[in-house]
Amino acid sequence: MSKEKNTHQRHKLIEYANGPSLEEINGTVDVPHGKGFWRTLFAYSGPGALVAVGYMDPGNWSTSITGGQYFEYLLMSVILMSSLIAMLLQYMAAKLGIVSQMDLAQAIRARTGKALGVVLWILTELAIMATDIAEVIGAAIALYLLFHIPLVIAVFITVFDVLLLLLLTKVGFRKIEAIVVCLICVILFVFAYEVALSAPVWGDVIKGLIPTAKTFSSSPEVGGENPLQGALGIIGATVMPHNLYLHSAISQTRKIDHSDEEDVAQAVRFSAWDSNIQLTCAFFVNSLLLIMGVAVFKTGAVKDPSFFGLFQALSDTSTLSNGVLIAVAKSGILSVLFAVALLASGQNSTITGTLTGQVIMEGFVHMKMPLWARRLVTRLISVIPVLICVSMTTKDTPIQQHEALNTLMNNSQVFLAFALPFSMVPLLMMTNSKSEMGNRFKNSTWVKILGWISVIGLTFLNMKGLPDQIEAFFGANATKSELAIADGIAYVLIVAVIALLIWTIYELHKGNKRYEASQAEKVTAE
Repeated sequence: MSKEKNTHQRHKLIEYANGPSLEEINGTVDVPHGKGFWRTLFAYSGPGALVAVGYMDPGNWSTSITGGQYFEYLLMSVILMSSLIAMLLQYMAAKLGIVSQMDLAQAIRARTGKALGVVLWILTELAIMATDIAEVIGAAIALYLLFHIPLVIAVFITVFDVLLLLLLTKVGFRKIEAIVVCLICVILFVFAYEVALSAPVWGDVIKGLIPTAKTFSSSPEVGGENPLQGALGIIGATVMPHNLYLHSAISQTRKIDHSDEEDVAQAVRFSAWDSNIQLTCAFFVNSLLLIMGVAVFKTGAVKDPSFFGLFQALSDTSTLSNGVLIAVAKSGILSVLFAVALLASGQNSTITGTLTGQVIMEGFVHMKMPLWARRLVTRLISVIPVLICVSMTTKDTPIQQHEALNTLMNNSQVFLAFALPFSMVPLLMMTNSKSEMGNRFKNSTWVKILGWISVIGLTFLNMKGLPDQIEAFFGANATKSELAIADGIAYVLIVAVIALLIWTIYELHKGNKRYEASQAEKVTAE
């Protein structure tokens, strides 16, 4: 009878879940002990690649290339700073998962009430769907550019990437990591090749890595965007909340003896190496995208800044600025490689987005559903705004249609600004805690200082850029009254975010005190 009941439960679409994070793959990957550095690093390599994917998705492409076209190398320093902050946050996320044996969602839920757990779950789901919209647009455009499939049909085809996910769940997590690494290598190779051909001025590139007052200036305005807006766009597209949840979960896929402190320390150390190496690759990809925006195209030559326009520009010799590049462009290889890399980027994000969705659903609301079902539901919801956008612009000019999709992709990222503080602040509070992490693994003083500077700085910049993001929903020709409404909505949302953040910090503080008291009772009893 018990066996029949268990079989019945396994076939339910939604089940109760309150076990280890991503239980099917938790602790399934063997790692060597007492072996050489490179062999050990290889065994721990993989989770960092899945995380790095989020830092080079189609949303990043748009902001980096546009930033290069409009402001040349001025925003290189923003990509560098964002990457360094990402390395710091991802290190803390991996450490939390390895030491506490809980992912970030589980750790927050264990110290807060059910009501707050549901609110944070919904908020994070919206952020995941927002990034999914960018993936739908990127993948659909890539299919259109490569195979001339009409956009509406291409959007529907993206739904069937759930079949790819089904296939991947059968091959094992280590092979999934390898596939993701291969796709990252494709993207890196494509842009390294295109930038090498364009022969940029490397002296100017290096100068751009040093921030100046102009980097966050509100003037000049180029193409309806100033450097501050460009910088906020890059920061918003780079540091994403769902990556912190994901990393805290997949860092637990390695088989570790948690009773051996040295074994845990090895896992933390090599996970940090893995993460930093992969995020360095992401930094180079985003830098190459920005350099491409500067060096590949003549300033102001590309009137259509969307993926369509960039694809056309890579095969149109009149928009290119280098003799060698012009000769290669005539063959059409540059534009095809661009579309292939775009498709690879979208498929990479499919894998990581679905895993993250499972992590937050299990962690915040203790519910579980098959990965294919989760993917199908999320993707079907995400295609709706894309299909509406395509259908509403059928009578517009091609450039207007392309700009509408580009605007939708950029505007969808507004939800990331809401969700980011609710992953960063709890992560920092818990990894700063001695009772949570132990004396050896809690954040050092310099990590605490840099962590709080990063968290406060990113939250401030996201909130500062919110009015402009809301205004963008009303289009380029918004009236004064529409702009006033947009600003009003933005300020209400900012107040709501601050209030929710205070609630979260209060509950986490109370939960941490309860945990410390229970730990003290255990010590006394012993």
